Amino acid sequence: MLSTFRPDLPDDDLRRRSTLKWAVAADGELPAWVAETDFGHCPAVVEAVQAVVSRGGLGYPPPDDATGLPQATAAFLGRRFGWSVEPADIRLCGDVMSGVQLALTALAEDAPVVVPTPTYPPLLDVVPLTGRKIVPVAARVDGRRYALDLDRIEEALREGARTVLVANPHNPVGRAYSRTELEALRDVVLRHGARVVVDEIHAPLVLTGATHVPYASLPDTRQHTTTVLSASKAWNVPALKCAQLVLGSRADAHALRALPTVANHGMSTLGVAANLAAFTEGDGWLEELVAHLDRVRATFLAEVAERLPRAGVLPLEAGYLAWLDLRAYGQDDPAAVCRREGRLVVSDGRSFGPGGEGHVRVNLGTSLDRTREIVRRLEIAFEKG
Repeated sequence: MLSTFRPDLPDDDLRRRSTLKWAVAADGELPAWVAETDFGHCPAVVEAVQAVVSRGGLGYPPPDDATGLPQATAAFLGRRFGWSVEPADIRLCGDVMSGVQLALTALAEDAPVVVPTPTYPPLLDVVPLTGRKIVPVAARVDGRRYALDLDRIEEALREGARTVLVANPHNPVGRAYSRTELEALRDVVLRHGARVVVDEIHAPLVLTGATHVPYASLPDTRQHTTTVLSASKAWNVPALKCAQLVLGSRADAHALRALPTVANHGMSTLGVAANLAAFTEGDGWLEELVAHLDRVRATFLAEVAERLPRAGVLPLEAGYLAWLDLRAYGQDDPAAVCRREGRLVVSDGRSFGPGGEGHVRVNLGTSLDRTREIVRRLEIAFEKG
């Protein structure tokens, strides 16, 4: 049977998509920044979206329980991660960041929010949008591995913070936190009666050798946790607005039901269809994607070791976003150097908060040939510039 996963689309095809990743790259530049992938889309997802358009289903989506998506999401979480979730505990929302904002606004106390850094920049931006103070806590670096600084998280909770906002798997450092680490975070949170809001959008993309442990699957976590997830990252459909909130308690469900509709809107019929198809028919395509990302990871790590011996790169346990430490090259703005000298567009580590200085985030959601070209351009910028 022919593979349905297409990792090698030509540059011209990708530019014709006119989406953000390639749209900002000038002629001759290679984009390796925002978290879009360069792959062909999952056929089951495309067919589901086309079917909605063909039948004229471009109005408002029906109530959550009439879409079948809460049931499909629960089944996917059980099948993929062994996490037992009741469909009644799942609410749809427009996207992961609107879900995070909703959880902070409607469910979290009006008090400071702890955010481990470096982290996905919108997680830093969303907290002040809710009127809450952000307390960034830089990760501890243990050898070649980033770890939550639980002592400082506990100190922040002791001083009045009431929520921890974390990504698991972590973006940008590519960590799939272990059960032991998450249990230790849980124990800190329980000691202070706090809440956890966790972004698990990268969970389907855990690579060989690592395991995704949903935080809310641990004992004694459900009541204080809101999990936000979506098919949009793994299946690359962020334009089709839809994400899922997994709620932890009846009180949380009642609080959301009491809100006016405008507080939680933005999901689309196309997004519902895409997520439904991904979670019910997309397993085989996802396995091919993850296998390809395993190959990309191995290629990138080997090429960096050979061509950029002074760079530090983390093992990458999940996703396709590599966190590259370029401090040894003595450049204040390595992302600018990448673009100026290597014609390579990457994400500036400083935008990810404390701990990001001297780093860049590199998008490896692409072909093996482009992965090699990314490292070649990095070498030009830092070793041959």
